[in-house]
Amino acid sequence: MMKTWLHDPAPGRPCTVIGEVSQTHDGSLGTAHAFIDAIAAAGADAVKFQTHIAAAESTPSEPWRKRFSPQDETRYDYWKRMEFTEPQWHGLKKHADEKGLLFLSSPFSMQAVELLKRVGVAGWKVASGEISNVEMLDAMIATKLPIVLSTGMSDLPEVEDAVARVRAAKLPVAVLQCATMYPCPPEAVGLNVIEDYRRRFPEAVGLSDHSATIYPGLAAATLGIEVLEVHVALSRDMFGPDVVASLTPAELRQLVEGIRFIERMKAAPVDKAKVAADLQPLRHIFMKSVVAAADLPSGTVLAREHLIAKKPGTGIPARDMPSLLGRKLKRAVARDTLLSNDDLT
Repeated sequence: MMKTWLHDPAPGRPCTVIGEVSQTHDGSLGTAHAFIDAIAAAGADAVKFQTHIAAAESTPSEPWRKRFSPQDETRYDYWKRMEFTEPQWHGLKKHADEKGLLFLSSPFSMQAVELLKRVGVAGWKVASGEISNVEMLDAMIATKLPIVLSTGMSDLPEVEDAVARVRAAKLPVAVLQCATMYPCPPEAVGLNVIEDYRRRFPEAVGLSDHSATIYPGLAAATLGIEVLEVHVALSRDMFGPDVVASLTPAELRQLVEGIRFIERMKAAPVDKAKVAADLQPLRHIFMKSVVAAADLPSGTVLAREHLIAKKPGTGIPARDMPSLLGRKLKRAVARDTLLSNDDLT
């Protein structure tokens, strides 16, 4: 198994690609397991859920961000329907392990943190709305696992405070640019923020992308990010608020392949001088030489109409043709003869 940053948080590790299920399972345990299969088959490194325990994180009066569910009277009812039991979470973790995926789930309450500690996670993904929840952040830090921070709802001082808490515990931390827009337009992706985070937070940086395209992830990979999170939907015909911001499994596979291709390119700088030397035999075949454009008698003073550039490239290089004008032939040459300096006075 390839060791990505979250497998082994160290400089120079390949990017950890996280397939985010969010609530797109719509409360169906079977669908949640189907996501694990699809994300593993696409070649991602990790699957991530969200662990909601309605009574521990919300009040019955919590407003809808956007009313989308015809079967849930309140937002609280929706969170309640999204809950899985502890044995069910253990089953999802076991399935992820069997598929070679890192198992992650963002907690939204202290009770969820305790549940996930018992289930076992590869690290902690802190949701954008929880980055200033200091009590919960400290509880995650206390486990000594890597911390991944989404920053979509935070100003810079809040981000710096959270990073400082993780640094104080000497734990690996990755800081993710995140635009909390579903779907996210190109103008809001914020590649410049990734570059700013790289200067401010040398540990690790990344992107949590909601554009529903592979392009921001590929662009961020060229910047050398350590973590990329993208939402996944088994189909864009699925139900739920995150589907419009998600990749299909086929798109996720294309994204993963593209990131690995980019990483290989970045790891192999090309020495142009060495390439030219190595390709000398091909240069002889494909490059061109100065050739007689017609039968030319001895003593001909070369003019432009006497010369033409043709393959192979084993004679006087075509680029040197201007320097031959006005020189005289020592001997007669036939049409298509590659000229040499021995032919000229």
